[in-house]
Amino acid sequence: METGTISIDECSGGFDLYRTLESGQTYLWRRSDGEMYGGTPASDAWYTTVVSSGGTGDGDVIRVRTRDGRLEWESTTDAEALVRRLLRLDDDLEEIVAAGPDDPLLHEAYEAHHGMRLVQDPPFGCLISFICSAQMRVSRIHTMVTTLAREYGDAVAFDGETYQAFPTPDQLATATEAELRELGLGYRAPYVVRTAEMVANGEAHPEAARGLEYEDAREYLTQFVGVGDKVADCVLLFSLGFDEAVPLDTWIKSAIEEYYPDCDRGSYAATSRALRDSLGGEYAGYAQTYVFHHLRTGE
Repeated sequence: METGTISIDECSGGFDLYRTLESGQTYLWRRSDGEMYGGTPASDAWYTTVVSSGGTGDGDVIRVRTRDGRLEWESTTDAEALVRRLLRLDDDLEEIVAAGPDDPLLHEAYEAHHGMRLVQDPPFGCLISFICSAQMRVSRIHTMVTTLAREYGDAVAFDGETYQAFPTPDQLATATEAELRELGLGYRAPYVVRTAEMVANGEAHPEAARGLEYEDAREYLTQFVGVGDKVADCVLLFSLGFDEAVPLDTWIKSAIEEYYPDCDRGSYAATSRALRDSLGGEYAGYAQTYVFHHLRTGE
């Protein structure tokens, strides 16, 4: 077992593990007390994910928690660089907040959720997670993704326990629509199967969007079955480093109606573009995530 610590004081703008991992950005982590997305912060609980290298039975288990002003990690490998990347600990959050517009709602959200960072999830797991997200509460999405890992992913042993990696495209492509419906995915089942087949067969891969211009990248991702503009924006923001992406979900549409009515331009692309400009452009996705979490939790 490899272990290490990272001082939270080293993280510009602070770091809040609970808000980062339970703010609706990621569904690929598990909380050791089983209460993830239960609405209550963890006390000394570990968060665990498995980063698969693509082969059967392998993958690196990463376990993190915050304690006494430090982020502690344990892993099957020397994982500090990976932890920093997955949790974006090297983002200059102070600069990102300072660069935002003079906006009362945004100031309120930044103050209420100090230290929340964007995540950088593996692209395929992120893509499937947000295909599952349509018309679902965050807790239910997390249950679906956990079920897919349990049923189709590799089991990885670590520190006397067994963890499930999210399935690779090849593994998930073996699922049938009927099986996934039985597991509770409902109408999302054929979308998940077909998208997994597309990636497994080499037709397309979400990672390929990384090198494109933002709106071209969003268009590229919509070729996957079950992926519209909003899901594509979520994948760009939470996996592929497009910090300007502004997913227009129900909460953000409500925010537009109440706080940013001038940004409603009648179409997804035009409204997203206007809101992106209103929220500061380059880091508009950070602003969107704070506003989303603030409105959803009412905190």
